[in-house]
Amino acid sequence: MYNLLIGGAAGQGIETTAAILEKFLKRSGYHVLTIRDFMSRVRGGHNFSLIRFGTEPIRSHSDRLDGIIALDDETVHEHRDQLNETGFILGDSKLSATDDRLIKVDMAGMAKELGNPRVSGIIAVGILLKMFGETLDGAEDVLGTFVKQQYLQINQKALEQGYAIAEKRYEHLDGKYSGWMLISGNHAVALGAVAAGLRFYSAYPMSPSTSILETLAALGDEAGVVVEQAEDEIAAINMAIGASYAGARAMTGTSGGGFSLMVEALGLSGMAEIPLVVIDVQRPGPVTGLPTRTEQSDLRFVISASQGEFPRMVIALRNQEDAFYQTMRAFHLAEAYQIPVILLSDQYLGDATATVEPFDPTRIRVADPASSYDGEDEYLRYRYSEDGISPRLIPGKTKHLVAIDSDEHDERGWITESAEVRTKMVDKRMKKIEGFRRELLEPDMIGPEDFDTLLLGWGSTWGPIAEAVRLLNQKGQGRYAALVFGDVYPLPQKLLKEKAAQAKRLINVEQNATGQLAGLIREETGIVCTDSVLKYDGRQISAEEIAARIRKEGAK
Repeated sequence: MYNLLIGGAAGQGIETTAAILEKFLKRSGYHVLTIRDFMSRVRGGHNFSLIRFGTEPIRSHSDRLDGIIALDDETVHEHRDQLNETGFILGDSKLSATDDRLIKVDMAGMAKELGNPRVSGIIAVGILLKMFGETLDGAEDVLGTFVKQQYLQINQKALEQGYAIAEKRYEHLDGKYSGWMLISGNHAVALGAVAAGLRFYSAYPMSPSTSILETLAALGDEAGVVVEQAEDEIAAINMAIGASYAGARAMTGTSGGGFSLMVEALGLSGMAEIPLVVIDVQRPGPVTGLPTRTEQSDLRFVISASQGEFPRMVIALRNQEDAFYQTMRAFHLAEAYQIPVILLSDQYLGDATATVEPFDPTRIRVADPASSYDGEDEYLRYRYSEDGISPRLIPGKTKHLVAIDSDEHDERGWITESAEVRTKMVDKRMKKIEGFRRELLEPDMIGPEDFDTLLLGWGSTWGPIAEAVRLLNQKGQGRYAALVFGDVYPLPQKLLKEKAAQAKRLINVEQNATGQLAGLIREETGIVCTDSVLKYDGRQISAEEIAARIRKEGAK
């Protein structure tokens, strides 16, 4: 397995270079994972992409590097300490940095001779492919994915020139996964929504959720989805609620700051019992925070968002595959129980690309958006029921009046201030929780059954925690396992209680400052974590960092 870093300043083509390289590696049949770390500036600032590839499944990025592709001197200075002794640094001959492992190539000069200084990154890709024993088979198809037709020939020449001047340095790996997909977390969410029958998506652009909006806008005509860029997040969620009321499967997306504006309307979804899917792609807050960085600090917020009490479900996405299937499942739960379902992702997962098996939408059943009731008796939108779920009809598709209200209401949907009716309606709505508790998915169990230390995490820490468990068990200094939650609210408790009772040491691993999952677990079950590994500097924790901190006495 190899780890490469491509770094430079914003505007130097880092993203394009990384995207083309990972596409070549995917075509060669490798497992690939690419994470992106970038400043919020349009120009300047240090940006980089980490590409990990190999023949074994890849769950997480790594801090250890086999190669650095440095488009500026800062990249060398920032990352040379992560490079292993036999690693290399590939850079332009104009770099002033010095290092015994530095390979300087006049890529800028070669690009200028070709007539386009912007193809220097493609020259670097050609060099790398040769170094790792790859061929240029299918190069035109790969380049054509990213390059306009009029620039395809010059990019092909740049790739070939880079390949020609390089020497093979590493043994070619035997990749077998060329038929897999290469997809980001946000793109997987968008495809999952389409597969679930999404018909309306509204959002205001907010990093790092914007690429969901962009993906759906690009797919809209072909997939039959109406995509609306709203004037703000308040309008976005209310549009989605209106579309759902009218019978369309609807969704909205944002980050934490935008979700802050959505909370009153979230309550409307709960009170009016209108199905809704909302995704919060988290970034560090409060307020603007770090717009292009990652964090897991919205968990407690979304669990309690909006005043009053109403049933909701919160699902944290763990990886790209999970993002697709859990998004589909969110639509099912929203429709089946007539509730808002909140998906939690983050910048790390949303922007990271990984190879996954082709998705199979038939794995997830999605409930129909309406009930079958169409009798002669008076239609009661909020009829009392044992399971809390009342018959839902679509206005304009039935002879009955479909009345809803944001005030407390009776069975007809008419406003009431009756104390008795209020109590019965709250009880009716809250009964739904009993139903979807039975549909909760237990957390992923990672590691051996005979553990003594149990790690607890949620969402995108799945990969780093899984890799950390492997690293920790290699050292023979204890037996480690982990539970990583996807469904987080209501909290699945069966496996947690069983495994926590076995553990001598419980450690929560989270990307926030207060241990929000640990607090939720303590509140819901009385189980107390003995130690914490917390990171909240805007950068995703790595497996190596988790393992190193756990080995210390007192993990925090």
